[in-house]
Amino acid sequence: MKFWQLPRACARRFVGWKEDNRSENVEDRRRIRPAGIVIGCGIGTLILALVAMFRGAEPRQFVDLPPNKPQAGARRASPPANPEVDPLKDFVAAVLGDTENVWRELFRKMNRDYKEPHLVLFTGQVQTACGFARTAVGPFYCPADEKVYIDLSFFQEMKDRYHAPGDFARAYVIAHEVGHHIQNLLGLTEKVRSRQRGMSNEEANQLSVRLELQADFLAGAWAHHAEKARHILEPGDLEAALRAVAALGDERLERDTRGDGVTGSFTRCWDGRHGTSEQRVRWFTRGFKTGEFTQGDTIKADEL
Repeated sequence: MKFWQLPRACARRFVGWKEDNRSENVEDRRRIRPAGIVIGCGIGTLILALVAMFRGAEPRQFVDLPPNKPQAGARRASPPANPEVDPLKDFVAAVLGDTENVWRELFRKMNRDYKEPHLVLFTGQVQTACGFARTAVGPFYCPADEKVYIDLSFFQEMKDRYHAPGDFARAYVIAHEVGHHIQNLLGLTEKVRSRQRGMSNEEANQLSVRLELQADFLAGAWAHHAEKARHILEPGDLEAALRAVAALGDERLERDTRGDGVTGSFTRCWDGRHGTSEQRVRWFTRGFKTGEFTQGDTIKADEL
Protein backbone atom coordinates (compact mmCIF):
# COMPACT_ATOMS: atom_id res chain seq x y z
CA MET A 1 0.00 0.00 0.00
CA LYS A 2 1.29 3.48 -0.91
CA PHE A 3 1.62 6.08 1.83
CA TRP A 4 -1.01 8.25 0.17
CA GLN A 5 -3.45 5.31 0.23
CA LEU A 6 -3.30 4.98 4.01
CA PRO A 7 -6.57 5.51 5.87
CA ARG A 8 -7.06 9.15 6.62
CA ALA A 9 -5.59 10.07 9.97
CA CYS A 10 -7.35 12.41 12.28
CA ALA A 11 -6.15 16.01 12.10
CA ARG A 12 -4.06 15.57 15.24
CA ARG A 13 -2.27 18.48 16.79
CA PHE A 14 1.46 18.69 16.21
CA VAL A 15 2.31 18.55 19.91
CA GLY A 16 5.78 20.06 19.77
CA TRP A 17 4.78 23.49 18.52
CA LYS A 18 2.95 24.55 21.68
CA GLU A 19 6.15 24.59 23.70
CA ASP A 20 8.51 25.84 20.99
CA ASN A 21 10.07 29.27 20.94
CA ARG A 22 8.49 31.55 18.38
CA SER A 23 10.63 32.92 15.58
CA GLU A 24 10.94 36.68 15.37
CA ASN A 25 11.46 36.43 11.61
CA VAL A 26 7.80 36.41 10.56
CA GLU A 27 6.52 39.32 8.45
CA ASP A 28 2.76 39.73 8.26
CA ARG A 29 1.72 41.44 5.01
CA ARG A 30 -1.79 40.06 4.89
CA ARG A 31 -3.27 43.56 4.96
CA ILE A 32 -0.83 44.99 2.44
CA ARG A 33 -2.01 45.17 -1.17
CA PRO A 34 1.00 45.78 -3.44
CA ALA A 35 0.47 47.81 -6.58
CA GLY A 36 1.37 46.16 -9.85
CA ILE A 37 0.28 43.72 -12.49
CA VAL A 38 -0.13 40.12 -11.50
CA ILE A 39 0.32 37.78 -14.45
CA GLY A 40 -1.65 34.55 -14.76
CA CYS A 41 -0.66 31.33 -16.51
CA GLY A 42 0.45 31.76 -20.11
CA ILE A 43 3.33 32.38 -22.48
CA GLY A 44 4.22 35.71 -20.88
CA THR A 45 4.42 34.01 -17.52
CA LEU A 46 6.75 31.36 -18.90
CA ILE A 47 9.11 34.02 -20.27
CA LEU A 48 9.14 35.90 -16.97
CA ALA A 49 9.60 32.65 -15.11
CA LEU A 50 12.76 31.96 -17.10
CA VAL A 51 14.06 35.42 -16.21
CA ALA A 52 13.32 34.73 -12.56
CA MET A 53 15.07 31.36 -12.75
CA PHE A 54 18.31 32.87 -13.98
CA ARG A 55 18.20 35.33 -11.11
CA GLY A 56 18.19 32.36 -8.80
CA ALA A 57 14.45 32.43 -8.14
CA GLU A 58 11.93 29.68 -8.52
CA PRO A 59 10.63 29.98 -12.13
CA ARG A 60 7.03 30.35 -11.16
CA GLN A 61 4.38 32.98 -11.51
CA PHE A 62 6.41 36.18 -11.27
CA VAL A 63 6.34 39.60 -12.88
CA ASP A 64 9.84 40.76 -13.80
CA LEU A 65 11.36 43.19 -11.30
CA PRO A 66 14.95 44.14 -10.42
CA PRO A 67 16.17 41.54 -7.91
CA ASN A 68 16.98 44.00 -5.16
CA LYS A 69 14.14 46.46 -5.60
CA PRO A 70 12.92 47.76 -2.20
CA GLN A 71 9.61 46.32 -1.11
CA ALA A 72 7.00 48.86 -0.22
CA GLY A 73 5.45 48.22 3.13
CA ALA A 74 7.79 45.37 4.00
CA ARG A 75 8.71 44.97 7.63
CA ARG A 76 11.54 43.10 9.25
CA ALA A 77 9.24 41.30 11.64
CA SER A 78 5.76 41.49 13.06
CA PRO A 79 4.60 41.59 16.67
CA PRO A 80 4.15 38.14 18.22
CA ALA A 81 0.80 36.58 17.46
CA ASN A 82 -1.76 35.91 20.14
CA PRO A 83 -2.40 32.17 19.73
CA GLU A 84 -6.04 32.63 20.74
CA VAL A 85 -6.61 35.37 18.17
CA ASP A 86 -4.30 34.27 15.36
CA PRO A 87 -3.45 30.60 15.92
CA LEU A 88 -2.14 29.90 12.41
CA LYS A 89 0.34 32.76 12.57
CA ASP A 90 1.44 31.58 16.00
CA PHE A 91 1.84 28.06 14.63
CA VAL A 92 3.94 29.27 11.68
CA ALA A 93 6.19 31.26 14.02
CA ALA A 94 6.64 28.19 16.22
CA VAL A 95 7.54 25.87 13.35
CA LEU A 96 9.90 28.42 11.84
CA GLY A 97 11.52 28.81 15.25
CA ASP A 98 11.96 25.06 15.45
CA THR A 99 13.66 24.94 12.04
CA GLU A 100 15.97 27.72 13.22
CA ASN A 101 16.97 25.70 16.27
CA VAL A 102 17.67 22.56 14.23
CA TRP A 103 19.53 24.14 11.34
CA ARG A 104 21.54 26.47 13.57
CA GLU A 105 22.93 23.42 15.35
CA LEU A 106 23.51 21.42 12.16
CA PHE A 107 25.33 24.35 10.55
CA ARG A 108 27.44 24.72 13.69
CA LYS A 109 28.54 21.11 13.27
CA MET A 110 29.58 21.98 9.69
CA ASN A 111 31.56 24.98 11.03
CA ARG A 112 29.15 27.37 9.37
CA ASP A 113 26.90 30.15 10.62
CA TYR A 114 23.22 29.73 9.89
CA LYS A 115 21.53 32.81 8.47
CA GLU A 116 17.86 32.61 9.38
CA PRO A 117 15.31 33.20 6.62
CA HIS A 118 12.30 35.44 7.01
CA LEU A 119 8.81 34.08 6.41
CA VAL A 120 6.22 36.39 4.86
CA LEU A 121 2.49 35.87 5.32
CA PHE A 122 0.40 37.34 2.51
CA THR A 123 -3.09 37.20 1.08
CA GLY A 124 -3.86 37.16 -2.62
CA GLN A 125 -0.66 38.60 -4.02
CA VAL A 126 2.71 39.80 -2.84
CA GLN A 127 5.74 41.72 -4.04
CA THR A 128 9.07 39.94 -3.60
CA ALA A 129 12.63 40.58 -4.67
CA CYS A 130 11.96 37.98 -7.39
CA GLY A 131 8.89 39.83 -8.67
CA PHE A 132 5.15 39.79 -8.03
CA ALA A 133 3.47 36.51 -7.16
CA ARG A 134 -0.07 35.54 -6.33
CA THR A 135 -1.62 32.85 -4.19
CA ALA A 136 -1.78 30.50 -7.18
CA VAL A 137 1.95 29.75 -6.96
CA GLY A 138 1.55 28.12 -3.57
CA PRO A 139 4.21 28.53 -0.87
CA PHE A 140 7.58 29.46 -2.35
CA TYR A 141 11.10 30.63 -1.51
CA CYS A 142 12.81 33.62 -3.14
CA PRO A 143 16.63 33.37 -3.04
CA ALA A 144 17.04 37.05 -3.94
CA ASP A 145 15.64 38.21 -0.59
CA GLU A 146 16.06 34.90 1.32
CA LYS A 147 12.40 34.79 2.30
CA VAL A 148 9.70 32.15 2.38
CA TYR A 149 6.24 33.29 1.23
CA ILE A 150 3.00 31.63 2.31
CA ASP A 151 -0.67 32.45 1.86
CA LEU A 152 -2.23 30.64 4.81
CA SER A 153 -5.25 29.67 2.69
CA PHE A 154 -2.99 26.96 1.25
CA PHE A 155 -3.28 25.04 4.53
CA GLN A 156 -7.05 24.89 4.17
CA GLU A 157 -6.64 23.64 0.61
CA MET A 158 -4.32 20.90 1.82
CA LYS A 159 -7.13 19.69 4.07
CA ASP A 160 -10.06 20.13 1.67
CA ARG A 161 -8.52 19.26 -1.69
CA TYR A 162 -5.69 16.88 -0.83
CA HIS A 163 -7.01 15.35 2.39
CA ALA A 164 -3.78 16.18 4.21
CA PRO A 165 -4.91 17.85 7.46
CA GLY A 166 -2.99 18.29 10.64
CA ASP A 167 -0.26 20.49 12.02
CA PHE A 168 2.65 18.26 11.06
CA ALA A 169 1.53 18.21 7.42
CA ARG A 170 1.53 22.01 7.55
CA ALA A 171 4.90 22.01 9.25
CA TYR A 172 6.28 19.93 6.37
CA VAL A 173 5.32 22.68 3.91
CA ILE A 174 7.27 25.27 5.90
CA ALA A 175 10.24 22.92 6.35
CA HIS A 176 10.33 22.19 2.60
CA GLU A 177 10.62 25.89 1.76
CA VAL A 178 13.26 26.33 4.47
CA GLY A 179 15.03 23.45 2.71
CA HIS A 180 15.33 25.69 -0.35
CA HIS A 181 16.90 28.31 1.92
CA ILE A 182 19.46 25.74 3.08
CA GLN A 183 20.28 24.97 -0.56
CA ASN A 184 20.71 28.67 -1.23
CA LEU A 185 23.02 29.20 1.77
CA LEU A 186 25.20 26.26 0.74
CA GLY A 187 25.48 27.49 -2.85
CA LEU A 188 23.65 24.49 -4.27
CA THR A 189 20.91 26.54 -5.92
CA GLU A 190 23.35 28.71 -7.85
CA LYS A 191 25.37 25.70 -8.98
CA VAL A 192 22.26 24.07 -10.40
CA ARG A 193 21.06 27.28 -12.06
CA SER A 194 24.49 27.75 -13.67
CA ARG A 195 24.37 24.23 -15.09
CA GLN A 196 20.85 24.77 -16.40
CA ARG A 197 21.87 27.71 -18.58
CA GLY A 198 23.55 25.43 -21.09
CA MET A 199 20.91 22.71 -21.08
CA SER A 200 17.79 21.85 -22.99
CA ASN A 201 14.46 22.50 -21.30
CA GLU A 202 14.07 18.80 -20.52
CA GLU A 203 17.53 18.53 -18.95
CA ALA A 204 17.03 21.75 -16.96
CA ASN A 205 13.67 20.48 -15.75
CA GLN A 206 15.26 17.29 -14.45
CA LEU A 207 17.74 19.29 -12.38
CA SER A 208 14.88 21.37 -10.96
CA VAL A 209 13.15 18.16 -9.94
CA ARG A 210 16.31 17.09 -8.13
CA LEU A 211 16.41 20.39 -6.22
CA GLU A 212 12.80 19.91 -5.14
CA LEU A 213 13.43 16.35 -3.99
CA GLN A 214 16.41 17.52 -1.98
CA ALA A 215 14.20 20.13 -0.28
CA ASP A 216 11.88 17.26 0.66
CA PHE A 217 14.85 15.37 2.07
CA LEU A 218 15.89 18.42 4.10
CA ALA A 219 12.36 18.76 5.46
CA GLY A 220 12.58 15.15 6.57
CA ALA A 221 15.98 15.76 8.14
CA TRP A 222 14.55 18.67 10.14
CA ALA A 223 11.72 16.41 11.36
CA HIS A 224 14.26 13.73 12.35
CA HIS A 225 16.21 16.07 14.60
CA ALA A 226 13.11 17.84 15.99
CA GLU A 227 11.58 14.49 16.94
CA LYS A 228 14.84 13.24 18.43
CA ALA A 229 15.26 16.34 20.58
CA ARG A 230 11.68 17.06 21.63
CA HIS A 231 9.46 14.09 20.67
CA ILE A 232 7.14 16.31 18.69
CA LEU A 233 5.09 13.62 16.95
CA GLU A 234 1.88 11.89 17.93
CA PRO A 235 0.46 8.76 16.23
CA GLY A 236 -0.77 9.71 12.78
CA ASP A 237 1.43 12.80 12.39
CA LEU A 238 4.02 11.18 10.14
CA GLU A 239 1.33 9.61 7.97
CA ALA A 240 -0.33 13.01 7.61
CA ALA A 241 2.95 14.57 6.48
CA LEU A 242 3.60 11.75 4.02
CA ARG A 243 0.12 12.19 2.62
CA ALA A 244 0.86 15.89 2.10
CA VAL A 245 4.17 15.05 0.39
CA ALA A 246 2.47 12.54 -1.88
CA ALA A 247 -0.44 14.87 -2.67
CA LEU A 248 1.97 17.39 -4.19
CA GLY A 249 3.62 14.96 -6.59
CA ASP A 250 3.69 16.01 -10.23
CA GLU A 251 1.44 13.28 -11.60
CA ARG A 252 -1.24 14.02 -8.99
CA LEU A 253 -1.06 17.77 -9.60
CA GLU A 254 -1.33 17.20 -13.33
CA ARG A 255 -4.32 14.91 -12.83
CA ASP A 256 -6.06 17.45 -10.62
CA THR A 257 -5.50 20.31 -13.07
CA ARG A 258 -6.29 18.43 -16.30
CA GLY A 259 -9.19 20.27 -17.84
CA ASP A 260 -9.31 22.67 -14.90
CA GLY A 261 -6.82 25.50 -15.17
CA VAL A 262 -8.27 27.75 -12.52
CA THR A 263 -8.87 25.60 -9.45
CA GLY A 264 -6.49 24.92 -6.64
CA SER A 265 -4.05 27.49 -5.31
CA PHE A 266 -0.98 25.31 -5.76
CA THR A 267 -1.93 23.62 -9.00
CA ARG A 268 -3.05 26.38 -11.32
CA CYS A 269 0.37 26.78 -12.86
CA TRP A 270 1.61 23.21 -12.53
CA ASP A 271 5.06 23.14 -14.08
CA GLY A 272 6.05 19.50 -13.71
CA ARG A 273 9.17 20.20 -11.69
CA HIS A 274 8.66 18.64 -8.27
CA GLY A 275 9.00 14.91 -8.78
CA THR A 276 6.42 12.16 -8.55
CA SER A 277 4.53 11.35 -5.38
CA GLU A 278 6.62 8.23 -4.87
CA GLN A 279 9.89 10.11 -5.33
CA ARG A 280 8.88 12.87 -2.93
CA VAL A 281 7.80 10.41 -0.25
CA ARG A 282 11.01 8.41 -0.71
CA TRP A 283 13.33 11.39 -0.19
CA PHE A 284 11.35 12.88 2.68
CA THR A 285 11.38 9.48 4.37
CA ARG A 286 15.12 9.11 3.85
CA GLY A 287 15.68 12.46 5.50
CA PHE A 288 13.40 11.56 8.39
CA LYS A 289 15.09 8.20 8.95
CA THR A 290 18.72 9.34 8.68
CA GLY A 291 18.86 13.04 9.52
CA GLU A 292 22.24 13.01 7.72
CA PHE A 293 22.83 15.76 5.18
CA THR A 294 25.25 13.52 3.28
CA GLN A 295 22.41 11.08 2.54
CA GLY A 296 20.45 13.66 0.55
CA ASP A 297 22.54 14.36 -2.55
CA THR A 298 19.72 14.17 -5.06
CA ILE A 299 21.76 16.11 -7.62
CA LYS A 300 24.22 13.23 -8.11
CA ALA A 301 21.92 10.34 -7.24
CA ASP A 302 21.69 7.64 -9.94
CA GLU A 303 18.09 6.91 -9.05
CA LEU A 304 15.45 9.27 -7.71
